[in-house]
Amino acid sequence: MVRGGVHKSTPLNAPGKQTASSSLELSAHARSILEQCGLSVMAAASVAVQRALGKRIVPPLVVILGATGTGKSKLAIELGRRLQGEIISADSMQVYKGLDIITNKVTPEEQAQCPHHMISFVDPLVSSYTVVDFRNRVLSLIEDLHHQEKLPVIVGGTNYYIESILWKVLLDTKQKSGTDIKRKLEIMGGPELHKRLKEVDPDMAAMLHPNDTRKIARSLQVYQETGIQHSRLLEEQQKQEGGDGLGGPLRFTDPCIFWLHSNMDALDKRLDERVDEMLSSGLIEELKDFHQRFNEKKIQENSQDYQHGIFQSIGFKEFHEYLTAGADVSQEEREELKMKSVEALKQATRRYARKQNKWVRNRFLKKYKRTEPVQTERTKPVFDSEN
Repeated sequence: MVRGGVHKSTPLNAPGKQTASSSLELSAHARSILEQCGLSVMAAASVAVQRALGKRIVPPLVVILGATGTGKSKLAIELGRRLQGEIISADSMQVYKGLDIITNKVTPEEQAQCPHHMISFVDPLVSSYTVVDFRNRVLSLIEDLHHQEKLPVIVGGTNYYIESILWKVLLDTKQKSGTDIKRKLEIMGGPELHKRLKEVDPDMAAMLHPNDTRKIARSLQVYQETGIQHSRLLEEQQKQEGGDGLGGPLRFTDPCIFWLHSNMDALDKRLDERVDEMLSSGLIEELKDFHQRFNEKKIQENSQDYQHGIFQSIGFKEFHEYLTAGADVSQEEREELKMKSVEALKQATRRYARKQNKWVRNRFLKKYKRTEPVQTERTKPVFDSEN
């Protein structure tokens, strides 16, 4: 399998340190691009893919993953333009209509540069859209793109969405009512659900913490819909050729995968600045409008939670106190709530970036026995960027 080699580097042009530009043998034009921080990853990654194509190693798809704020969307657009590709967003919040700023969707101008899919097509009041729905639609889309001789470029930060495409890891019970069953179970709370799971599937219960309500509910849902223990189904999946303790085998042969990684101090600074840019772009107005149209009534009816659908977006729940402040709240207090919300958003975004990187390390860099991405052609490290 061919993928972009990953190495950790310091910010571009740091004194005495190797930069992304020094890790590639590039044309003069590409080298000049590398000098521009905003385009450094794009040039390197495109060269890597073109090398693979030049040796007739045609990847069935390109996957760009990494922490939020590392420039995945920009790289995807550049690759799509250069390699006759189309972009498939793998972001669980960007599938919903609305909240374009807080979910950091690509702009209409960026979408015009290269065809994009899986963005803004689910009604924001729908809370039953699942990773299985995503996987089924994307696999069909990939097949269509292959028939058109187009290169699918999957990009996003929702790791389990990407995982569902790369590996055969999901159990699809084919039950349309599955989401409703799971939601009803979740209401009961983790400890009670854990007791029930112990009775029907002790092996699975031993693997899950009593407070992990969503995963416990999922295991009980699988058992209710199939009559088979979740642990047994997973064991059968892992025994497939190419599978292991993490799940089933790879779905596609030789995908090309890029991990965009950044120095965390530099990324933290960039993420904070991005939140400030969101505020300047109208974030508060977007949140107020969305709250009034979709969230206010749910709160009044005491039917709102921030665990499902678009309402779990990082940034929306952090502004709950500010958005729900009553008329009796003074302007000074309101401003304090706003600043508190902004800081909470920055902290949540930084935590999420670390969570994304942890997943990449667990799935790709640890020495598991699964069939995982490796470099069949030894090349110099391709990239690492502050973008």
